[in-house]
Order: sequence, then C-alpha cells, then structure tokens
Amino acid sequence: MLGQAALRNDGAETVAASEHARARLTRLTLTDFRSYAAADIRFDGRPAAIAGPNGAGKTNVLEALSLISPGRGLRRARLDELPRQGGAGGWAVAARLGAGEDEKRLGVGAEAARPDRRICRIDDAPASGPGAFADHIRFIWLTPAQDRLFMDGAGERRRFLDRLVLAHDPAHAKISSAYEQAMRQRQRLLDERSRDEEWLGVLERQMAEHGVAMAAARCAMLTRLAAAAVADQAEAGGAFPAATLALDGAVEGALASAKPGDVEDDFAGLLATRRRADGEAGRATMGPHRSDLIVEHREKAQAARLCSTGEQKALLIGVVLASAKASRASAPGDAPLILLLDEIAAHLDPDRRAALFDIIDSLGFQAFMTGTDHHLFDAWGSRAQRFEARDGAVFEFE
Repeated sequence: MLGQAALRNDGAETVAASEHARARLTRLTLTDFRSYAAADIRFDGRPAAIAGPNGAGKTNVLEALSLISPGRGLRRARLDELPRQGGAGGWAVAARLGAGEDEKRLGVGAEAARPDRRICRIDDAPASGPGAFADHIRFIWLTPAQDRLFMDGAGERRRFLDRLVLAHDPAHAKISSAYEQAMRQRQRLLDERSRDEEWLGVLERQMAEHGVAMAAARCAMLTRLAAAAVADQAEAGGAFPAATLALDGAVEGALASAKPGDVEDDFAGLLATRRRADGEAGRATMGPHRSDLIVEHREKAQAARLCSTGEQKALLIGVVLASAKASRASAPGDAPLILLLDEIAAHLDPDRRAALFDIIDSLGFQAFMTGTDHHLFDAWGSRAQRFEARDGAVFEFE
C-alpha cells in the first residue's frame, strides 16, 4: 500500500556526455513588453551577458524568453502584468531559433481586447498553447527569488523540480496539467456532495494514472541529477557542492518497491477511501501535488535549509548545472536547452564565478546571464557576447 516515504538517490553513475550541434536563439523582438516599447536584439550564439543598473530591464529580457515555454515564466506573472505601462494594452515576444539554414519562429503575446488570453504561434501559425513550445525549445532558469528555495514551502521546490523534469521530458507539462484538471473536477464533485460514484471513480483513476507518471518522471530526474552532480564535482574540482536529493511523497516512495501499475491501483483505491476527508478539507490531501524535494549538502550531511546563505546559493547552482549536464546525453534531434541565469554572479567570489563560467562554456548550451556590472563577467573574456540594458533598450557592448 501507499505510505509516506522518501526515495533517495545518492548514485555516482556518470551520465555519458556527447556534443551535438544545437539550434541557437538568434533574435529576440519585444513589443510593449514590460519596460520595452520596442526592442530587437541579435545574438551570435555565444553566451549572452546583459549588464545594467537595477530597474534597467535586464530581467525583463530573461522573462520574455521564459514565456516561450510551458507555464507562467520565471516570475510567474499574470498576463495583465506584462503589457508596458502607457502602451496600447497588448504585448508580444518573438524569437528566432536557428540551426544552419533551418529556422523556427516562436511567438507569444496578448491583444489589448483580450488581455487574459495568451496567443502562441510557431512559424506564424497558431499553436495549441505554451506547451507546444516544449517540442522546440527548453529552458532552465535560476533567479534571485529562488535563493530562498530551501526555506520556502514545498510548493516552490516542487515547481523547481518539475521545471528541471520538463527540460528533459516535454510531455511532463501535459501529464501534470491532466492530473490537476482531474483533481479539480473531482474536488468540485466532492464540494457539491455528488453521489456519482462512477464519475468519481473515473476521475480518481485519471489522477492515479497521471500522478504515477508525474512521480516516475521526478524519480528519474533525481537519478540523472545524482549521476551528473558527481561528474561535475570531479570535473570542476568541487567549485559547487554536490547535493543529496530525495523525494518525500507517498506515490514516489511506493514506486521504489512496486510496479507502476500496482501503485496506480493503490493510489486510486486510496483516493476513493479519502473522499469524505478530502471533501471536508476542500482539497485532495495526498498525491504527488503534495510531495517535497529534500536537499542536503552531501559533504556536510546537512539539510540545505540549515546551511549558510552562500552555501545554499552554491547548492542551488550545483543542482542546475547537474541538470544541464544531464541534458548533454539527449539525442541530437531534441529541442535545444537554454539557460537563463538572473543576477547569477552577484554573490559569488571571483574564483567561483570563473569556475561557473568555465562549466557553462564546457556544457556548450546557450546561456543568458544578467548582472549589475560588466566587471562581473570579465572572466568570460571573448567567449561571451556582451550587452548593456539602459533607457528601455538593449545595446551590444564592446
């Protein structure tokens, strides 16, 4: 039966790495988005470092990119927060993704007449929604708001882990959405005190099917992260501490010792027995939507929440780098991975900053970084393309 359990992954198996020719973002255009009336930024494929004072619009560029993906972007902003103040009310973000002579045009935005409806386009044709972008481009991001990840609630850590999973498995967004939809429909019936046992059973079976798939994808992600983290430790000489990762959740724990089909049956059965309790609580009280990501500093064998602020930042960077490293083993035809690193260098000493840039360079993925001072990126030398954000525009900086 399902029970509260934790699945641990401390393996040291390294992920086979292979270099593939990846598509690169070559152009980003913004229209009435945040602080930009209009911007047209060209990229040459190297990592892009954007410097400028606070409030200059650096993070807005990264947020615009993050919206070309499932979800609500790196700020989790509402659609009505995205139009430029003083603008016409709508907004648009368009990007070009190229590999050789092949090019994809990806766009997202909203019209002033329908500010609550996100419009998505791929090669100028309507797309079903932001989930469709995952077949063409993948993002992992790190922002200052995530510095409190180990101190905040379990929901923030789940979202962080699911974003890493999505970077490896585009189907994860659709599965998660289907799970949440079935859960909402079930709860609506419970709130209405419905006696439609058959329909409740169908919804609980859907929750079980999609919930187990979600949990299995998370478990697989932890295995990849554990292997890649060890490889990063060896290659980088310990610049960023390795993390021991665990999933604390009933479904994830059950998958450690039972077949997925059996876990589905147990989960569906448990949901049926908890209808009264869930109806009184106003929510489903168990399932992968309540799981938690547990992180420890491996060398110290100490919970991340008890580590210093600097150690927590280094641990977080280490997990993101491990996820990017794991992506190097993906197939050549997979969507390219893009790293969005907001204010990434601000609290790192020069040696660790240089080590971070070396690791990103060795991974070979396109990265977009922001910082308040150009000197923060000096360790890149000519390996990075430099930009400056000021006066509602982004200029290439020599």
